[in-house]
Amino acid sequence: MINVLITGIAGFIGSNLADKLISLGNYNVIGIDNLAYGVKEQIPEGVDFHKLDIRSKEIYPLFEKIDYVYHFAAKNSIVDCQNNPLETSDINVTGTVNVFEACKNAKVKKVIYAESSALYEGSDVLPTPESEVKPQSFYSVSKLAGMYFAEAYKRFFNLNSTALRYFCVYGPRQDYRRTVPPLFSAFIIKLLKGEKPVIYGTGEKRRDFIYVDDINDFHIQCMTDERTNGNVYNLGSGINYSVNEIYDIISGLLNIDIKPEYKPDLPGEAFANLADSSAAKSLGWNPKTSLKDGLKKSIDFIRNELNKGNI
Repeated sequence: MINVLITGIAGFIGSNLADKLISLGNYNVIGIDNLAYGVKEQIPEGVDFHKLDIRSKEIYPLFEKIDYVYHFAAKNSIVDCQNNPLETSDINVTGTVNVFEACKNAKVKKVIYAESSALYEGSDVLPTPESEVKPQSFYSVSKLAGMYFAEAYKRFFNLNSTALRYFCVYGPRQDYRRTVPPLFSAFIIKLLKGEKPVIYGTGEKRRDFIYVDDINDFHIQCMTDERTNGNVYNLGSGINYSVNEIYDIISGLLNIDIKPEYKPDLPGEAFANLADSSAAKSLGWNPKTSLKDGLKKSIDFIRNELNKGNI
């Protein structure tokens, strides 16, 4: 059995990865989450769960005998991060360094950790390669700091790591509880409730969306593929859509026609993103899930949560 530890296990990506690892049958999964943003009910059965904060040294014993670590725990709403840069730094920088320190002490084989496509906020190069790092928001600056610490832990302590820059990941369990929920969840929930969805700005911003199962394929590959050691990879579909186009697709799938409400634009967001994922694809990775197929799965999940009274 391979021992894997996931921080942010109760969150969107962490819980989906845990599900996949457990289904494969040859992984022991240990999970850490302080449940500030994650939802305990999302943690799959079979996970050895510990309610702890990544900033605490109490996490250190859990890393003993761990083979691989996935570090997803973060403060990751751009709006919330803009409103509280001090907490953003504390969680995303201090917390990440604490995870790296725990990995170093326990001689973990590799840590695979989340950066973000937000690092490209200031770039006008589309599709964007990994070299175009131009952060603007407090959130993206905090993620850049994590990258530099990962490089330093490799340089001074030989801690292997792989950094992943997700574009707009969607799918079941996407965090709809944020101050400003992710686009897909926000639209689906409002429409199913018969309410007007909110679009910030003109709706012409464009985003590259990638289904959660597709990025989890690459997560698992990173564990044992030594070509990924010390490298950073964009994970996106290579196609972007405007917010207005996404609204039309979702309302069409639901067969619900409610006109959205337009509100002033949010600060700190790029007008468009589009992944150059050629580095990941050169290792054999390719996203398999079409936008409509992924949206149908997201709709089924949210409809079920609404029927259970969880939303």
